[in-house]
Amino acid sequence: MSEQNLILLPGMPLDAALWAHQTRHLADVANPQVPDLSADDSVAAMAGRVLESAPERFALAGLSMGGYVALEILRRAPERVTRLALLDTNARPDTADQTETRRAAMALALQGKYRQVMQAGMARLVHPDRLADRPLVESVLAQMERVGVDGYIREQTAIIARPDSRPGLAAIACPTLILCGRQDALTPPALHEEMAEAIPGARLVLIEDCGHLSAMEQPQAVTALLRDWLLRP
Repeated sequence: MSEQNLILLPGMPLDAALWAHQTRHLADVANPQVPDLSADDSVAAMAGRVLESAPERFALAGLSMGGYVALEILRRAPERVTRLALLDTNARPDTADQTETRRAAMALALQGKYRQVMQAGMARLVHPDRLADRPLVESVLAQMERVGVDGYIREQTAIIARPDSRPGLAAIACPTLILCGRQDALTPPALHEEMAEAIPGARLVLIEDCGHLSAMEQPQAVTALLRDWLLRP
């Protein structure tokens, strides 16, 4: 069995630790890489940077903001993507209300209240039961610290201006897996059902007792599903 190149794209404002379980436990069937997306302030620039350093062909998975970047990569270089996984993400552009909320958070972060912004965001990022899971919460906060205020501002700026990806979904021709935590408050299941209906042959899986950060909240389930996705003919 030949190893596949696997690119895992993190959400905002997170880093490779989001995918720690997957990179460790898929290494026997894939060559996982997690690019840093925090250096650019547009989805287009993020996708361009990933493509510059990526192998010629690769499997591609993105969670949340990583999903927005994955869809941009599909628009730019569909022939290079062998299979696609979209986790806890959304094909729609930002709504006016979402943009207003983001701008308010960005203003607080720039006023020196980034930690306050991070802690306030935790309640929407994970299943309510997971807020008492100290290792999980501390890992998420540590990732946010590493991305830092400047990276956070760039990523939020990119998310606000992201394009509407719905018109291109029907053109996606590679095997596609769509995963979502059933209790995802940020990108709920209905948004994933919309993508699954539009992408030919897509497989939709809802993960129980799980919020927005499925790769960390239910790592064994996500890794098992990604393994199955990687090994399917």
